[in-house]
Amino acid sequence: MRYASITSRLADLGSGKWTLHIRARQLKAEGADIIELTIGEPDLPPDRSLLDECQRAMNAGRYRYSNGRGEPSVVAALAEKYRRRRADVTAENVLCFPGTQTALFAVMLGLVETGDAVLVGDPLYATYEGVIRSTGAHYVLVPLKPEFGFHMRAEDLEKAITPECRVLLLNTPHNPTGAVLTAAEIAAIGEVARRHDLWIVCDEVYEELVFDAAFASPFDNPDLAERTVVVSSISKSHAAPGFRSGWAVGPVEFTNRLLPISETMLFGVQPFIADMTAYALTHEIDTAKKMREAYKRRARRIVDGLADAPGVFVLPPEAGMFTLIDVSGTGFSGEAFAWALLEEEGVAVMPGSSFGEEAQNFLRVSLTVPDVDIDEACQRISSLAERLTARRERRA
Repeated sequence: MRYASITSRLADLGSGKWTLHIRARQLKAEGADIIELTIGEPDLPPDRSLLDECQRAMNAGRYRYSNGRGEPSVVAALAEKYRRRRADVTAENVLCFPGTQTALFAVMLGLVETGDAVLVGDPLYATYEGVIRSTGAHYVLVPLKPEFGFHMRAEDLEKAITPECRVLLLNTPHNPTGAVLTAAEIAAIGEVARRHDLWIVCDEVYEELVFDAAFASPFDNPDLAERTVVVSSISKSHAAPGFRSGWAVGPVEFTNRLLPISETMLFGVQPFIADMTAYALTHEIDTAKKMREAYKRRARRIVDGLADAPGVFVLPPEAGMFTLIDVSGTGFSGEAFAWALLEEEGVAVMPGSSFGEEAQNFLRVSLTVPDVDIDEACQRISSLAERLTARRERRA
């Protein structure tokens, strides 16, 4: 039988990047003592008030069809949220989607196609490649170097641009590195985008999880307003990933052109979840504050807990729910170290190779487990690092 070319373009971009995580879940189900530090799923539940609002809405009959742009209450709440950042935002700038992933997929469908290219920083979130390739476009990697804190630099972006490039996909705060771009860095990057007439699509799902730095966005820069689209959701900010409630905010012409794509895909989000999202965006809820404090504390515990581990160096994040660990000093790649860590010590982390070439020597470690598990994981990582280093020295 015949298949569309998209099935070939995405054939190797499904769950393959999560093989170690899947294996860890299997071992755990079989009774193994596994500390799971793989995926970014908040360990806090959503605030009770959100669950109550969702239930209230369902009981009130808010389970019928919606419309393509989004329920009026959540569209208004999002317009107000972004109007606090830029005064000219209205409801026409907003489109609602079931999660950031769906929003990003629709946005890319509206901006690129076969023959086009999307610039994206390396390391990159694991699903970005699939989102880009699904459109028929290809990606061009911009190296994010550890010596610069994994911050994208305008000069590196300039060097990477090819004639096919149409979009720059930014992610700040960044997954997997936790890097937070400054307003000055964004202005410099934006100037490159302006010169080359690039769209800027900015994934800001970790906006509420910045530790000490100031959050900045190309959306807030008036000089970049006509070319910037933001995608985000309540998955991280309100510890509600399973509700799949996200959005895209961009120029009015863009959202009007994208609306038929959205309507073709899904024709509206669930009204009861939209009501919950509107409530989340219009009430003071301290979930993000609690997560920020916990993730910052746990990142520090990892830095301290691995300070004496041979061949291991921790890069403290500026935001988000992950930290990166450089294991190149052990003589092993991130992939080899991660599998040895699972098999010998029962600790599951993501190998950096799942996130691009620049992260080959790293582990991505989730901060979404209790402190006691973080401390135990550090002991097990140290134990493995000592053994691997000793093996290398014996071979030498």
